[in-house]
Amino acid sequence: MTNDEWKKILAAKDLLGLPDQATLAEIKKAFRRLSKEHHPDLAQDKPEGQRLEMHRLTEACQILLEYAKKYKIPLVPGEDQPLEGEDWWMERFGDDPLWGPGRST
Repeated sequence: MTNDEWKKILAAKDLLGLPDQATLAEIKKAFRRLSKEHHPDLAQDKPEGQRLEMHRLTEACQILLEYAKKYKIPLVPGEDQPLEGEDWWMERFGDDPLWGPGRST
């Protein structure tokens, strides 16, 4: 993953107010909560500003959901990762039928 991609992920995480590790449900819940605050149809004043904020929120949510589909790792790059070797692999790919604990050898 490139440095620019990490920057987008971290910016999206911060925009949605998520912790370093978040589930899909937490990402969606944060998006829904912020959508209710910033939806242009609900704005009494400055609907154009709200429309831009909704675009930012939607883009942030899409970035994080796409990331979550591909990877099962924290939303921060390499900080305080106590797992090494096989433990690291199992943490990320343990549910995979080919690589997980139920694989046939």
